[in-house]
Amino acid sequence: MDPLLSGLIGMGFLVLMVFLGVRVYIAATVVGMLGIVSIIGWDAGTGIVGTIPHSKSTLYSLSVLPMFILIGYLAFHAGITTAAFDAAKKWVGWLPGGLAVATVFAAAGFAAVSGASTATAAVFSRVAIPEMLAHGYDRRLAAGVVAAGGTLASLIPPSAILVIYAIIVEESVGALLLAGFIPGIVSALIYAAIIVGRASMNPKLGPPVGGFTMGEKMKSLPGTLPIVAVIGIIFSAIYGGWATPTEAGALGAFVVLVLALLHGMRTKALKDALFETAKLTVMIFSIIWGVLVFVRFLGFSGLPEAFAEWILGLPLPPTLIIVLILCGYAILGMFMDAIGMLLLTLPVVYPAVIGLGYDPIWFGIIVVKMVEICLITPPIGLNCYVVNGVRPDIPLVDVFRGIGPFFIADVATVALFIAFPSLILWLPQQMLN
Repeated sequence: MDPLLSGLIGMGFLVLMVFLGVRVYIAATVVGMLGIVSIIGWDAGTGIVGTIPHSKSTLYSLSVLPMFILIGYLAFHAGITTAAFDAAKKWVGWLPGGLAVATVFAAAGFAAVSGASTATAAVFSRVAIPEMLAHGYDRRLAAGVVAAGGTLASLIPPSAILVIYAIIVEESVGALLLAGFIPGIVSALIYAAIIVGRASMNPKLGPPVGGFTMGEKMKSLPGTLPIVAVIGIIFSAIYGGWATPTEAGALGAFVVLVLALLHGMRTKALKDALFETAKLTVMIFSIIWGVLVFVRFLGFSGLPEAFAEWILGLPLPPTLIIVLILCGYAILGMFMDAIGMLLLTLPVVYPAVIGLGYDPIWFGIIVVKMVEICLITPPIGLNCYVVNGVRPDIPLVDVFRGIGPFFIADVATVALFIAFPSLILWLPQQMLN
């Protein structure tokens, strides 16, 4: 069989298996191994497949993942979530929709020590939604802002998704993490602007909460110091070059561990954090192994090169091609999880995008932003299901309706990043200079 035809058939079977509910790592491994064997034979094919898990597991760049994951689990036990929301409430609660704005900023702060979107959404469903409902906030706005705010963890370092992207396309982990800072902040500010604008036009959506003295505001700031410390460690380490991302992650995890212990974390909580970190790390590594087998199969088939040549031959402007690719991500993201979607598409799409002359760091942030959008869009909308799971009293349909304005904001943000790529590239370029 022609290798290119094998690649097309394999891609079709993989998509079919995923849609039938087969786990991504199993589907990718099975299709990849059978594809490689069909092209180069059983002995050579199985030999290559057998070496991939070990050879890829020993990559130093992968060691950053468990460190970032551990930071998030320890941060929860350190009480960082509640402290961040309390500080944000006291400083911006006076704005129209102030508690919702505080939720966005607190979620952004927690994202800087978490890196997990679903975890952020789950935590703030418990912390922020009860407070907003108690102050008369519209429940759709309350649920929507928590689901949307959780997505900020995909961009703001430490972000596991950005690390996975860097590994797949073999780009600098540090540069990608730096590139996520400004887009993450811009996304949070646009969310806040949407909330203030809507609450100003309809005060019943989210009345302001005031009455806090300057003394109370100042007393709330020490609780945010863990967030400032982790951001400072990761940012200064990567930007200043005095530590690798893995070393920065390990140091950040140590700082959060000390703070969690000082806040009274018990042995059981520590064991749970370590166990959950191990489980999530194994899951991510399994997906990476499986998809890398599939990527090797695609390499033998020549499908990525053929797709790149086809894209470059289209009589369309590069910007329009990028928009069409992103629309494809939006559709695919309705049915797949974030990691699986990236690992499935990047081996084919990435060479074409680079062939069009786009910067790989810029494209990485754009793709991860699309992953954010997919986290709040039906029928999957994982963050929406998380909010509904924690707060079953808020119907799922209300959660999806609540994210409507934030979906529009995300689309506008992607358009902004396409129009002004310097918003993404300026910071990593400073590191290179």
